[in-house]
Amino acid sequence: MTEVAAFAAWLGAAVIVLSDGRRGLALGLAVTTLAFAVLVWLGGEQLAAVALLLAGGVACFKRLRTGPDVWGVMPSGSTARLVLSIGGGLLSLWIATSVMTGPGAPVRFAALSVLALMTARVLGQAERAAVLTALVALALSVAMSAGIADTSPGPAPYIAAALLAVGISVLRVAETNAA
Repeated sequence: MTEVAAFAAWLGAAVIVLSDGRRGLALGLAVTTLAFAVLVWLGGEQLAAVALLLAGGVACFKRLRTGPDVWGVMPSGSTARLVLSIGGGLLSLWIATSVMTGPGAPVRFAALSVLALMTARVLGQAERAAVLTALVALALSVAMSAGIADTSPGPAPYIAAALLAVGISVLRVAETNAA
């Protein structure tokens, strides 16, 4: 089950990278959030899982209300983003299973892949809606990184990330009217 959830986290991040419309961005964020919540729940942190799920739900709802009203998955010129998604996933899988040792490879893969893909999405040229969505997923993946340690971090980093994700999702970024 953890392997499926880790794959779903990467898949959701890949959809965020490949999307420009609000429906695609919300779908990617929902899949990533649900996968993270499942991984945290299976790790024994039920309160943290609920916090992530609630924050992701709020962020998905807000994303569905703002941004271009299209799916926008794989628009023209997105071949580089597709290569990034696949390459980032493969590199994260290699690091999580071969370079790092010990139990918890699915959590490491999920955290690393989403962290890498969302960082690339934020730093790449993107619309504000895509950047804010990527920042929400990035905040959640930083909390997941805390779960990589041998000892349980408790619910605190997950709740902090959930609060940050909700704060990011309610931001209103003014559009500039350049001539």
